[in-house]
Amino acid sequence: MRAGPEFDAVLLAGGRARRFGADKPAATVGGRALIEWTAAAVAGAVRLVVVGPPRDVLPDAVVVREDPPGAGPVPALRAGLARVRAPRVALLAADLPFLRPVHIARLLDAMGERPGAVLVDEAGRAQWLAGCWRTAALRAALDGHDGAALRGLLGPLEPAPVALPAGARPPWYDCDTPEELAAAGRLL
Repeated sequence: MRAGPEFDAVLLAGGRARRFGADKPAATVGGRALIEWTAAAVAGAVRLVVVGPPRDVLPDAVVVREDPPGAGPVPALRAGLARVRAPRVALLAADLPFLRPVHIARLLDAMGERPGAVLVDEAGRAQWLAGCWRTAALRAALDGHDGAALRGLLGPLEPAPVALPAGARPPWYDCDTPEELAAAGRLL
């Protein structure tokens, strides 16, 4: 029996990673692929959906591709959400090495009656790929949405902001460059 609300998770892992120059979710830090760190944060999910190319590291994940591959986060969300069954969903980037299950629990709790909750960084900026949402609210927002930016899709839903102490390892820290990956490795 799972503690807390039932949820699925969608990890967006199909971007082009132009600044990174390689398969970013498969890059290792602290002996694990970035995508494995993120998947561990949602270990309580009923279903794990990975949007991106197949990788050997998460054999139990449902793997889907956005159309066309590399089209961006909104088409990726659309593809991943089609495979979600739970009433709530964690929507995450696949490169969050410091995100932990306790952070996901805080997001789920913070939702209350709102459509979602997102982590905010130390400057108060919403981290759109570090949040939890009501599945129905995301589906309704996507219906007829033709924009490309997640902020334009998710911002109007007015999610609950969740500010956590940043510390040396902020849960929203993502690895967009090899230098950021190296810095994460030094902090693990």
